[in-house]
Amino acid sequence: MSEKTETSQAERKRGEGVRRVYEILRDDILDLRLAPGSPIDEVQLAERLSMSRTPIREALVRLAAEGLVTTLPNRSTVVSSIDFLNLHTFFDALTLMYRVTTRLAAEFRTEDDLEIIRARQAEFTRAVEAHDALAMIATNREFHAAIAEAGRNPYYTGLFCRLLDEGRRILRVYYSSFDDHLPRRYVDEHEDMIAAIGARDVAEADRLASAHADQIVRQIQDMIARDRRRPIAL
Repeated sequence: MSEKTETSQAERKRGEGVRRVYEILRDDILDLRLAPGSPIDEVQLAERLSMSRTPIREALVRLAAEGLVTTLPNRSTVVSSIDFLNLHTFFDALTLMYRVTTRLAAEFRTEDDLEIIRARQAEFTRAVEAHDALAMIATNREFHAAIAEAGRNPYYTGLFCRLLDEGRRILRVYYSSFDDHLPRRYVDEHEDMIAAIGARDVAEADRLASAHADQIVRQIQDMIARDRRRPIAL
């Protein structure tokens, strides 16, 4: 085996290791298995995954670029906090992207796009019927990502997917307030959006996406306000 081939295989193996660490940590963070502010122990993680610390550090660089982890001055790494004080800026961007991507999907979608969107909706519906909050959050993300893909603008798709991913931690907190009863209305709202996209009704797609985003934002804001009003034991 040539030196070049050996180097290529080593790089590919390292890349696979980085991707594996990245995906594991990212899911743990987004699903709140790693709470905001939690330290990430590279040594412990290396032992758990049976790999060197190099791919772990590279994965942490990717996660830091996405705002999911923070490197402290002493070079330790922690899970980034959820910035509740500036959630209004996140909600503004999220609402705009709901509207833009759904409008474009209504304008540019193909029959193949509709098939994918309906498949993602079926997965979302099963998650709701199973009362599985984690699956509901993940499949909701894939549903809206499929709509964004149908809009044929990779910049909007990339931004929207990042916002949806950042929102997974907030939604995890939100859905925990429902106990074992998850709202069926989201399924119905998704169906209405699919119908508007299928009919190429851009204005109706925009209206539905705006209403969908607004009610999610409003309910999360209400939940946060209720939490702040809880009596504090002195």
